[in-house]
Amino acid sequence: MVQSASKSAIDATDLKHAIAGQAREIGFDAVGFAAASLPEATGDALTEWLELGGHGDMAWMAAKAERRRHPQALWPEARSVIVCAANYGPEGDPLAVLDRRDEGAVSVYAQARDYHDVVKKKLKRLARWLQESHGGDVKVFVDTAPVMEKPLAQAAGIGWQGKHTNLVSRTHGSWLFLGEVFTTLALAPDEPHADRCGECRRCLAACPTDAFPEPYRIDARRCISYLTIEHKGHIGREFRAAMGNRIYGCDDCLAVCPWNKFAAQTKELAFAPREALIAPKLAELAALDDAGFRAAFAGSPIKRTGRDRFVRNVLIAVGNSGEGSLAPVAEARLGDASPLVRAMAVWALARLMEGPAFTRLRNRQLPSERDPDVRAEWSEAVPR
Repeated sequence: MVQSASKSAIDATDLKHAIAGQAREIGFDAVGFAAASLPEATGDALTEWLELGGHGDMAWMAAKAERRRHPQALWPEARSVIVCAANYGPEGDPLAVLDRRDEGAVSVYAQARDYHDVVKKKLKRLARWLQESHGGDVKVFVDTAPVMEKPLAQAAGIGWQGKHTNLVSRTHGSWLFLGEVFTTLALAPDEPHADRCGECRRCLAACPTDAFPEPYRIDARRCISYLTIEHKGHIGREFRAAMGNRIYGCDDCLAVCPWNKFAAQTKELAFAPREALIAPKLAELAALDDAGFRAAFAGSPIKRTGRDRFVRNVLIAVGNSGEGSLAPVAEARLGDASPLVRAMAVWALARLMEGPAFTRLRNRQLPSERDPDVRAEWSEAVPR
């Protein structure tokens, strides 16, 4: 009996090694194993965060909260989770573009092809190999599914959730895409990764909008990534100046993490940035109509945000540029079909035009404006 138990343990260890090896061959940079469950405390923290409204208007998070906190609620037959991570580390300093005020800052992850497609394709290859080679049923998930993948990645030993709530790896820093293979196979979980943030608070201090009420907790309603990507309405006045030229996402809290000193540039060609998105010209982006937007961002995660919200973000960056030469760019959007766009065109012009010139423009435009939010923007604008 003792010999049989030992043989079984060796087989289980060999299987995990085989899975990890196959995952790396497919193109993943880190692999770990976790049980298909999470501690009650993890779920309780999610519930508390949702009750406090930290998710903003991302109603889909609350709608599937029970599935998030209990992985087996997503798939009751699952026994193990294979957590896979792909490095998307940038070549240079992702914050350097923040000094180029006539250009837009796009989050590193969104400068390339949509990672959901790339990661899911790799996961499906791994899942198919696992099922064909070792049996069991499988399901694959990327972050569009209600999976708490960062806690699962920590449980699988890949990294830990830092004070900015994102995953941090000792090997890859902050630059990891995550995906999971749920399986009915019983695979021994790896040791959870210890928190190695220590006393460091660089990520918290770096946030332009003070989106962290405390370490390890984010208020999405103040986060530039949320505001520029998920938020569907007008962006609050209190956040606009702090956004600078960030037009899609924000990398500040990720980029300042000291663990990035161990990170390396990604070797995955699909994660290489499009040249046009490394530092795009604001004037060109503000001029995009819907067809132009769709053509420019085909295959990009930016496309899901939609043209109107994206141009809204661009016009805020135009207003923050301090470049009077960009005022005609904003003025051209005063007749836009979207109230989101018109309102931010007004805000940008108030920051770029001299007071008397802006007042004359307001007197011409305001009487014909019918949208109450845009009218309010005209009325409340304080020209420089």
